[in-house]
Amino acid sequence: MKRNLRFFFALFFAKGTALVLKLIGRKGTSMPGSWAIILCPDFLGRMPRPKTVVGITGTNGKTTVANMVEDVLSHCGYDFVCNRSGTNVNTGVASSLIANSTFFGKPKKDLAIFELDERSSPKILPYLKPDLLLCTNIFRDSYKRNAHMEFIVDILQQYIPESTRLVLNADDLLCASLKPQNHRSFFGIDRQPGETAQCRNIVQDIRVCPNCGAALSWEFIRYHHIGRASCPQCGFCSPQAGYRVTQIDADENTMTVDCHGHQQKFPMLNSSTINIYNSLSAIALLSQFGLSTEKIAASMEKLSISETRYKEEEVDGKKVILHLAKGQNPIACSRAFENIRDYPGKKAVILFLDDYFDAAHSVENISWYYDTDFEFLNNPDIPQIIAAGARHWDVCLRLLMAGIPPEKISHTAENHQAAELLSKEGIDAVFILYDVYTIGLANQVKDQTKALLSGGKSAGEQQRA
Repeated sequence: MKRNLRFFFALFFAKGTALVLKLIGRKGTSMPGSWAIILCPDFLGRMPRPKTVVGITGTNGKTTVANMVEDVLSHCGYDFVCNRSGTNVNTGVASSLIANSTFFGKPKKDLAIFELDERSSPKILPYLKPDLLLCTNIFRDSYKRNAHMEFIVDILQQYIPESTRLVLNADDLLCASLKPQNHRSFFGIDRQPGETAQCRNIVQDIRVCPNCGAALSWEFIRYHHIGRASCPQCGFCSPQAGYRVTQIDADENTMTVDCHGHQQKFPMLNSSTINIYNSLSAIALLSQFGLSTEKIAASMEKLSISETRYKEEEVDGKKVILHLAKGQNPIACSRAFENIRDYPGKKAVILFLDDYFDAAHSVENISWYYDTDFEFLNNPDIPQIIAAGARHWDVCLRLLMAGIPPEKISHTAENHQAAELLSKEGIDAVFILYDVYTIGLANQVKDQTKALLSGGKSAGEQQRA
């Protein structure tokens, strides 16, 4: 699209807005992009794009992967624009482009790395036209927003440009089905010990062949619909992955990846399966971008998971762990619960599962609780679970339905009272699970928990004393 008077007015107004925000000390806001799109609805289509645009999308993991990719590229000396400090919707992308352009909108940098919200694809992809696009996975998400995975697949199928090269999850049949006419590369994890064809989760959204409707034959199911399958009737099957994790060494904290026949060891940022997928997808994307596997491995030695996603601290020999569990996302919460179950030692769990915005009005849809595997928390190594927030009674009921004994459960409507219910006796770690928008609350409760573990007494312990 050609730039017109309306575009330039929107650009100058947005730049002025950004300057005012900078003067008053506000950072990481998408307000300039919001104004640009309000004043010129097709602003992204008229804004000159950098020479190369790389996009990262998917239901879960895209923020972690985007951060990893950006950190590796920075370590390798690349200069680029990204939306790390903004939002992953069209207004955030527009703000990032505006901030990194000249007065008349010419890009200052030749490379852009953008985390892209999959639901916002119609407002971004036709204009931005990424040269390379990674899709981490496609799962059911918030019911009020993403409705159903096939809804998201249809959006991506329609709006991913034909010219975009794709990097897709071979172990996710929905993700792997995207844009078969495009140039596509795949990543996956080889079958691991103990993995069977039985699904251990409540939700398994793919059971029949998308081509003919026959029941799929599974080689293994890792979780939900992640695994490898084939159709005995029409021959449909999971694609072969060019980037494969062939070995996981938990003792060395490394994973061996077969990159199109070349074996390379990479460090693992975290041994949970979802974070192995995150690391693998970043490796595949960076390799397709043009980096050698040796450079990627060397750069990944310096990386860590964003502290807004996962953070461990130690107090008097006990761990305090912040773990993101996206609200209203049954898959992300199930993965977090399984990570807690598999973490060594005795664990206490504090749950902040209320949606930040809905909780203020008490209108949250709680049907997603019943698609979430609370049963993973029914484990002898988890002696205490604390539910806090507006929906604490609903969470308590779901925990009871998962078979968790009532004496293990505490709950309160007041989030800031959660740490007071904690008993520090007989535990090795405390997990604090929180929603995307409640990191501030989680940090406050973490500090209260650390104070308790370092010698203080909770209200519950004082009462028992």
